[in-house]
Amino acid sequence: MRHQPVTSRNPWAFVPTLYFAEGLPYIIINTVSVILYKKMGIDNASIAFWTSWLYLPWVIKMFWGPIVDIYSTKRKWILSTQFAMAVCLFVTAYALNTEGYFFLSLSAFAVGAFVSATHDIATDGFYMLALNKDEQALFVGIRATFYRLAMIFGSGLLVYMAGKIEVVTGSIPLSWTVVISTAGFVFVLVPLYHTFVLPFPTTDSKFSPRDAANEAPFLEIFRSYFKQEKIGAIIAFILLYRFAEAMLLKLAPPFLLDPKSAGGLGLSTSQVGLAYGTVGMICLVLGGILGGWVISRFGLKKCLWPMAITLHFPDIFYVYMAYAQPEISLTYVLVALEQFGYGLGFTAFMVYLMYAAQGRYKTSHFAISTGIMALGMMLPGFISGYLQQAVGYRMFFVIVCILAIPGMLTIFFIPKYEKHEDR
Repeated sequence: MRHQPVTSRNPWAFVPTLYFAEGLPYIIINTVSVILYKKMGIDNASIAFWTSWLYLPWVIKMFWGPIVDIYSTKRKWILSTQFAMAVCLFVTAYALNTEGYFFLSLSAFAVGAFVSATHDIATDGFYMLALNKDEQALFVGIRATFYRLAMIFGSGLLVYMAGKIEVVTGSIPLSWTVVISTAGFVFVLVPLYHTFVLPFPTTDSKFSPRDAANEAPFLEIFRSYFKQEKIGAIIAFILLYRFAEAMLLKLAPPFLLDPKSAGGLGLSTSQVGLAYGTVGMICLVLGGILGGWVISRFGLKKCLWPMAITLHFPDIFYVYMAYAQPEISLTYVLVALEQFGYGLGFTAFMVYLMYAAQGRYKTSHFAISTGIMALGMMLPGFISGYLQQAVGYRMFFVIVCILAIPGMLTIFFIPKYEKHEDR
């Protein structure tokens, strides 16, 4: 007798693992890759330029969102992209032991970025289909928590493991092969688990191309987005608010790893995993949690300027570290404070984007804004490595502090939203 598919299940069974699987590829592709290539001997300019291209799928993922709706169910997309991610990670691990490792591994990361962005689309869509409205609201914090835990696992534990294996074996390629393969095995186990626990929501069915066209009037969505009040100021704010921070993020791990003779701090791989990927990431999460509470208590209008300052002011800590090259204990503290401020400032930024996404197409408008946000992270990376190599770490971090000013000035010109309400 044929069993009927389970149409609903307790969200605790699959929401945490879905969002862990969403966060892990993002942090490996966009952050861990920088540390990996630095340890493998690639120069800062090449690292920053080429890894910045890996943001591209998150910039343009809105354009192939309808394909996910048209050609299969969200459940099938989730399982297939998770298995595909395992393949990408295993290919990357293999490539690290070849002569052309940089091109081959970067290509595998690029494919993985498109796979991961597609997985994001399917996962977020499935979340809305598999959970009712009350459950969706209840699990927003849970999904965010497990997404952040994946980031700590990737940039903290895996990087720490790579450093320890490097010390024991004396082989940098072997250490990263083991670590990336470990992440690959995670993406073998996760879809196997999801095969059994993901429900089959009755509304999770593919659209016909005609239905999809009716469901999402694509050109109308974009027209309405760019007709918004002060849209030029809003786009400038989205692109420039994190411009300086985006430059710093690409060069912070190489700065921590470079020897003091090259202007860096001379930390080991494991120490970077602890300082930046664990302690720093935990402080980032805590900053985000505190930021959300403060905004809910005092409102965005009162919080936007102070939180913008908390985002950018700690950049001066990197100027101090570049000049003083302090002991590791103080480095841990300063990196943690910088990440905490980043968490506060980024929360205000994301809340503004949510408040600004109003009207009939607010979900699509938010997706467009986050795509522009990803572009704002990608573009600074193209120049950050070349700039650092041209002027050195000390002057580079001074320039980062100066470049924070234009993004903060855009706050004077954007519409001020206090709460999310339809226009």
